[in-house]
Amino acid sequence: MDHLQWMRGELDRLAAAGQARALTESAPARREGWIIRNGRSMLNLASNHYLGLHHEVNEETLSRWNDYADRIRAESGSGAEMAATAGAVGSEAGKFGEPGGSPIRTGATASRLIVGGDPILGSFEREFAAYKGTEACLLFGSGFMANVGIISALAGRNDLIFSDKYNHASIVDGAILSRAKVFRYRNRDMNHLEQLLRKADPAKHKLVVTDSVFSMDGSIAPLRELVELKERYGAMLMVDEAHSGGVFGLRGEGLAGELGLAQRVDVHMGTFSKAYGCYGAYAAGPALMIDYLINKARSLIYSTALPPMLVYAIRDQWNIIRTEGWRRDALLGKADWLRGELRSAGFDTGDSECHIVPVIVGDNERSLVFGSKLQEAGIAAVPIRPPTVPEGSARIRLTPMATHRDDDLRMALDTIVSIGLELGVI
Repeated sequence: MDHLQWMRGELDRLAAAGQARALTESAPARREGWIIRNGRSMLNLASNHYLGLHHEVNEETLSRWNDYADRIRAESGSGAEMAATAGAVGSEAGKFGEPGGSPIRTGATASRLIVGGDPILGSFEREFAAYKGTEACLLFGSGFMANVGIISALAGRNDLIFSDKYNHASIVDGAILSRAKVFRYRNRDMNHLEQLLRKADPAKHKLVVTDSVFSMDGSIAPLRELVELKERYGAMLMVDEAHSGGVFGLRGEGLAGELGLAQRVDVHMGTFSKAYGCYGAYAAGPALMIDYLINKARSLIYSTALPPMLVYAIRDQWNIIRTEGWRRDALLGKADWLRGELRSAGFDTGDSECHIVPVIVGDNERSLVFGSKLQEAGIAAVPIRPPTVPEGSARIRLTPMATHRDDDLRMALDTIVSIGLELGVI
């Protein structure tokens, strides 16, 4: 296929720059906090599985989900109708959770604006909105879909977006798709942001977007100052709680909830794929905002809804997060210990101040060698290179879990220090 050879040239260029990527299969190991990667057992210090939550689907789980589905669908009026239909036609549907006859569905089959709006989704959205301290909530298929859909709905060709320079790629892409004019302010630099806002046309719609926790740095956004600036200059504020949801807050509500700012943030976005150990995402905010997104967010309108079975699983994980505060305490305590020990050994951990702990290496090739040696020693810790991080700041991103054993983390620390000395990183 000669017409595809330009791809080979680009792949060769990435390889020469130490930026080539490849998929690797990983599977859970029996030992808590470990995975099987490349056929070997490794301590998992590379995931976003912060709280160590697992969801096993078994007979008891399915029975509980079935009972829940019957109750929610009966309350919505659909359960009784299903039962009546099943009785009238002699259908076997009634076998799935009598008397409502509500089968557990693995797929939603269509967009929620067509026939994919199972009552399970709406019920959970109302519960989750109350938990977030907002009027309403809307589920999306993934964090990327949520950010692309929300941002491109809230800002258009004649509007202005102000985005932190270290925001996630999905925020960057959402801003590009919006066709608004985008200003990128220096990471967490509120003076720079205010300069940009002050110069902006006051008649234009303005959207400020930030991650709450920057996923490659482990640094925390100055939300209080961001709220003050957005109110001073009449802007909307969107906060991506992907890496803070479940981790911060009295019941895991996220950073805005912990700081008492939930009512002053216009759009809360977050995912269920990290601390929640599941999949999917949400937008939460004023009911007017959510109604607007239902009509304008293309990634919602033109996508099949989340499967009801997945929403059951999300709800189960959410209930655990709300009630098991020890997981948050353990996670932050272990990360604080690891960061302190790494700094004492001479590593550069940048601006890390929470559960994400980077070891900044600098050079792409050296970061690849560092990661390879760690995996040979039984530690899954992956090199992060440009363009995910700025040039010259390649790193090993370490993410302890609430359920990691102290002995395992001590072993990992000793190994990291040994390899760091060998490679001249410290």
